[in-house]
Amino acid sequence: MAEDDVDFAVAAYRDEGEWQVVELKRSLGEDVEELSLALARFPSDVGVLGLVSMSDDFSVILRRSGTQVRAMLSDITAVTDWPLAVGVADLLDLPNPDDEDEPQAGGDLELLSDLGMPAMDLGVLCDDDDLYPDDILRDVADRLGFGDAFEAVIG
Repeated sequence: MAEDDVDFAVAAYRDEGEWQVVELKRSLGEDVEELSLALARFPSDVGVLGLVSMSDDFSVILRRSGTQVRAMLSDITAVTDWPLAVGVADLLDLPNPDDEDEPQAGGDLELLSDLGMPAMDLGVLCDDDDLYPDDILRDVADRLGFGDAFEAVIG
């Protein structure tokens, strides 16, 4: 995997009630452990979100709150091709997909429910074949209230 496979990697966190969005080095989008460590440096009253779009193929949402890490992978079949997806699957103890498995979200779809995005809504986004990973993450950012800041960072 090359750094140019990462469409973008950002951190979103609330500081004193206001959402902040920061662009991360793209290389952080290649390894779930490095991404998690990078998120630990940001303050937040609700945990820090790491949002990664990978090669227009899949997205990852990581939520770190202290030492607790929760994650969601938009397409579990990405495990067959992408080290980042493997790292998320390992973190969550997800089974490896079979060649016949259909694309589907995996992991903790509830990770944003307390912020206003129920698991069902996140699952519907991930299941929409017409949406690219960046579209899914834009929608998440809009629904959570940091869409403008997100768009300003990723362009």
